[in-house]
Amino acid sequence: METTGLEIVRTVAALRDQVGEWRRDGQTVALVPTMGALHEGHLSLMRQGHEICDRVCATIFVNPKQFAPSEDFETYPRGEGEDVAKLIAEGVDLLFAPDVSVMYPDNFATTVSVTGVSDGLCGAARPGFFDGVATVVSKLLLQALPDVAIFGEKDYQQLLVIRQAAQDLNIPVDVVGGPTVREADGLALSSRNAYLNEAERQQAAAIIDALGTAAANIATRRGTAKGEIAAAVQKLNDAGFTNIDYLELCDAETLVPVDDVTRPARLLVAAWLGETRLIDNIAVVATTQTK
Repeated sequence: METTGLEIVRTVAALRDQVGEWRRDGQTVALVPTMGALHEGHLSLMRQGHEICDRVCATIFVNPKQFAPSEDFETYPRGEGEDVAKLIAEGVDLLFAPDVSVMYPDNFATTVSVTGVSDGLCGAARPGFFDGVATVVSKLLLQALPDVAIFGEKDYQQLLVIRQAAQDLNIPVDVVGGPTVREADGLALSSRNAYLNEAERQQAAAIIDALGTAAANIATRRGTAKGEIAAAVQKLNDAGFTNIDYLELCDAETLVPVDDVTRPARLLVAAWLGETRLIDNIAVVATTQTK
């Protein structure tokens, strides 16, 4: 089905036909997988795709395999009509929006599991989550076989898990990250931000303030990682965050926790405001402290 320049397909065969036609014509293809509820963060990835490839294909699929029974699969924000309008405005060429039965038919029996980069952080807080992510994204990459696949750095651990899976499975796709897009007060854009009530939305800005201060002090060695992380946790508690799954300084490539920044690192957090779990991260690169 074509909608004002945006073709919408719902089967793997139709997806492959269109991508294959482009590639036979010598055109390059960028794939941007999403779960819908599109916001400016997603749309920035579409624009990035246009910058590096001739064609952009988006996917929308709310993946049941990355939700635990107690999580928000049924209530996760959905709205294909609104999403399609946004994709048309961005000039996206193709939307793959399959049903669950297409991605996981009755006889589906395979799981992709990545160890190492998936072990801590969200991997520890949400057991099975990254198996669901790695499985569905591996399928999407193999179904479309694009030249490039783009994922947001807000979900930094997810990006590294997907990159590892593509490398290990010899999937011939370049997995690249897109910068985190933020609101004016610094809150990282996320579909789950829609769950926040007005008071929580005001409190949520504390997450980047806490991360930014800690990252700057660690980078310039004005404070120890342990001390700055403790101070950041206290800031979040004072701001009204009800539970903190983790706040850790990790190596930027391996996600192994570190106590000092001798090579690029990331400060990563997952914390709860009421019933809403927010994640964020910020780069930490050692600098010489100005005296």
